[in-house]
Amino acid sequence: QVQLVESGGGLVQPGGLLRLSCGTPERIFSTYGVGWYRQAPGKQRELVARISSRKSGHIADYADSAKGRFTISGDNSKNTVYLQMNSLIPEDTAVYFCNAGYYTEEGLDPILSWGQGTQVTVSS
Repeated sequence: QVQLVESGGGLVQPGGLLRLSCGTPERIFSTYGVGWYRQAPGKQRELVARISSRKSGHIADYADSAKGRFTISGDNSKNTVYLQMNSLIPEDTAVYFCNAGYYTEEGLDPILSWGQGTQVTVSS
């Protein structure tokens, strides 16, 4: 079963920044949307940002919690989806996952198994 590989997490102070990376097989990157999700302790996994497939022009949109601070982007030369996270706050602390799938009205219907994710901790 295909899994995407997340990287780039770490410990950062409030107000800091991180860039997460999600490596995808080319056929996934070109055909499906990709989303960044996060799951904080004791909470459900939530979609933070999504980007449409390369064929659809990599159109991005965001959850309200990410708007103005996070940017999702796709690198066609590397088949990689990034999540640039700026102005981080403690509430952003979570394990971040990426997955690919079909766009739905409100999110993304993932088609792949979940990977290990990458831990983001925002703390002073």
